[in-house]
Amino acid sequence: MPEIILTDVTKRWGNFYAVEHLDLKIENNAFVTLLGPSGCGKTTTLRMIAGLETPTSGRIVIGDRVVFDSEMGINIPPNKRKVGFLFQNYALWPNMTVYQNISFGLTNIKDIMPKVSFEARVAARIIEIVKDWKKIVDIAKDCLDKKGQINKDKYHLKLIDTYTVSLMTAKKLASYCFDTADNPQEKADQAVAEMEKIIAAENAAAEKSGCSLNENYEYVKNGEVVQEKRKLSKEEVDLSVRRVSRIVKIGMFMDRYPAELSGGQQQRVAIARTLAPEPSVLFMDEPLSNLDAKLRLEMRSELQRLHLDTGSTFVYVTHDQMEAMTLATSICLIDNGVLQQYDAPLTVYNRPNNTFVADFVGNPSINFVEASCKAKEGALECKIFDNYKVIFTPNEKLDLSEWQAKDRELDEEKERRRKEQLADKHNVEKGNKDVRFKCHIAKVDESEIEEEREITDNDLIIGIRPEAVKISTKGTLEGEIYSAMPTGMETTVRVRIGDYLITGVIFGGITYKLGQKVKLNIDGDGIMLFSQRSGRFITTGTLK
Repeated sequence: MPEIILTDVTKRWGNFYAVEHLDLKIENNAFVTLLGPSGCGKTTTLRMIAGLETPTSGRIVIGDRVVFDSEMGINIPPNKRKVGFLFQNYALWPNMTVYQNISFGLTNIKDIMPKVSFEARVAARIIEIVKDWKKIVDIAKDCLDKKGQINKDKYHLKLIDTYTVSLMTAKKLASYCFDTADNPQEKADQAVAEMEKIIAAENAAAEKSGCSLNENYEYVKNGEVVQEKRKLSKEEVDLSVRRVSRIVKIGMFMDRYPAELSGGQQQRVAIARTLAPEPSVLFMDEPLSNLDAKLRLEMRSELQRLHLDTGSTFVYVTHDQMEAMTLATSICLIDNGVLQQYDAPLTVYNRPNNTFVADFVGNPSINFVEASCKAKEGALECKIFDNYKVIFTPNEKLDLSEWQAKDRELDEEKERRRKEQLADKHNVEKGNKDVRFKCHIAKVDESEIEEEREITDNDLIIGIRPEAVKISTKGTLEGEIYSAMPTGMETTVRVRIGDYLITGVIFGGITYKLGQKVKLNIDGDGIMLFSQRSGRFITTGTLK
């Protein structure tokens, strides 16, 4: 499966930038989630790769093929990009059966393909199967109903799944009735002889046209496989439908209509229809948002298995960070059309690039605590919650002054690039301006309007994940339970410390009373430090 490379891709309408100068490389066989708040540009990015939206500028490569290049004037249409698209709305035809819905796109495909003798190919497959007729008898016995009669639908389905054949071939195998024949071996020999005649006739027909048949029963002329523009045969269509229905486990629903299926089953049909043409890349735009919470969890597991079974590259749009964390091999987090971070899920969670990423990923959300800090013997002495003094010890050597100088250089470089882009007559000033993300500092009374104050180099933000908050009798921070929400295996608590609130996740079936006095610690070496001025990630460390 191909890798996908986006180079300096921009999409704007007037001065509104949906996607701004995006560089992205999606590795072969990756499962990438495009994550971000509503309106951030993730669906636009997906549609541009698929060809459903034309970028304003940039270059998109799928595999070794340039599908879009604004400078070279290349824009390959969606139907030529060999990609599949699964929408939020399943868009199944209500008047068609499941089989017809899945096969609909396949019957319309007309492309240059090898010329094949399907009669010879099927005959050869039947010879291969009937030589072990005892296995067919065992399958028939497994399909007997209470009256000892064969359930034909179940029998055909078992033959299809066992031998990976079409329904037509399965019916042919069933017609030999090996389970009721007086002499099954003789019946098998007759079937082999019958099929060998078909193969001989097809070979003769090929030779008459100046060709021969290779081991795959494709026409060969002068050592080359003969190509022709044709539609898929009924055999090919049926094999594709049966293949994908087996992957998503809907083989038993082929004759049903969408209205007769549950939401999860309809979703599986939509996935099967998308997979049937064997796309090199599968795009999914919030495909699980219409399902209930329990079914969504089940379908996430199914999508993981599907990614493994198909070996395709998956690009998945969602605003649900839990979906992104559980499904993806990489998360691409976008805000206001700008890429914020592109990393493995746990890297995004444990080492976010900035306060926006830290806040967006994680449930419950991260605790942001304002801190006034000064360097002291390789660590930082900080004042938090107005009157608590804490020591932040970084996990790696940190020269804060040097880091802050580089941080300012990054801002200067960003401003320089912005001015260069505006100097280009093809670019316009961004209407939807990027603004600095303002951390939410949880307080008991948030109705007061706080005056903006000047931020100094000593002003930092400490980020504390809820699982780092530990309630213990030996704790050094004192507070009281502001709220407690038990879920069974864990309890989400909010603890009041002076005028501030901090959220923690306490594992185990523990009950807390509102107003209960508690002591707590901030444990672990994953406590994060951010610049309050720029919001950028500085380092991780411990807090005492």
